[in-house]
Amino acid sequence: MEMTPEIIERLEKLNDKYAALGQDLTSYLDGLLYADSVKYWNYIQVDTLLSLQKPKTSFPDEVIFIVYHQITELYFKLALNEFEQLGEEVNLSKSFFVERVGRINRYFEALIKSFEIMVTGMDKEQFLKFRMSLLPASGFQSAQYRFIEMYSTDFINLVHKDKREALEGSTSISEMYEFIYWKEGATEVLTGKKTLTLEQFEKRYQKEFIALGEKCHTRNLWQVYQRLSPNEQLDENVINCLRQNDINVNINWPLAHYKSAVRYLQRTNDDIAATGGTNWQKYLPPRFQKRIFYPELWTESEKEDWGKSWVFDSLA
Repeated sequence: MEMTPEIIERLEKLNDKYAALGQDLTSYLDGLLYADSVKYWNYIQVDTLLSLQKPKTSFPDEVIFIVYHQITELYFKLALNEFEQLGEEVNLSKSFFVERVGRINRYFEALIKSFEIMVTGMDKEQFLKFRMSLLPASGFQSAQYRFIEMYSTDFINLVHKDKREALEGSTSISEMYEFIYWKEGATEVLTGKKTLTLEQFEKRYQKEFIALGEKCHTRNLWQVYQRLSPNEQLDENVINCLRQNDINVNINWPLAHYKSAVRYLQRTNDDIAATGGTNWQKYLPPRFQKRIFYPELWTESEKEDWGKSWVFDSLA
């Protein structure tokens, strides 16, 4: 092979790079020579990935349930990767902001559109049987989803709507965490006590949630937005991507779950409890929670009717 000027230039750059690290380029070239070629199945870890489905029963549709939830967690991981980059960006620009929030929106839109796999893609009788083997586990226990919420907005907006006014102005994440909205969704309907689902969830993640809440105090998406210039903050594309994020996470995503719960858990005379005993009837509908990441970007009438029109359109 001819040693072209381009090849020589790259070798010199590599030599300079490793010399600055006190390393010998020849050794690295030897490593490159002996290294095996990259193969798709090894790089993607296909065998490991396909071995991660561990059904608790012999019902075939339980595999659908497991795989879809694993897909969900992978999309959450992608979204969190974008949130972290937004929070760490030093030279923030409008284009970077819109591009990265747009990625997050596309991840959620993919999940929302694909949720039909859960709404209509499982045999109802199989689901109602194999779900009993999953107690007290629940999708409620997705820590990554809670991370996404904390990365999205000021913590006060995650406080139960009946407690926000009293805690407005508080800087204590621990104090606000005691009244975080989703605790109500994992209380026993009749007694109001914490379910085992919630107790296990908090035992595993509570310290991590509070620590992340403190970290996100100045790095959540709303605070990142505040770092844009006044003109950039008023840009239509910037506002629209944040509003879409609010709709995706706080309306369309819980509504997709609600539709699934209605199909599998609702009866004519009474409702079947979710696997964790969660109060899905009041926890999932957006109009009950009034959880809004960016209330400053919505009109009073839009906030008052939060989720109603989307619920009616979707269920119709």
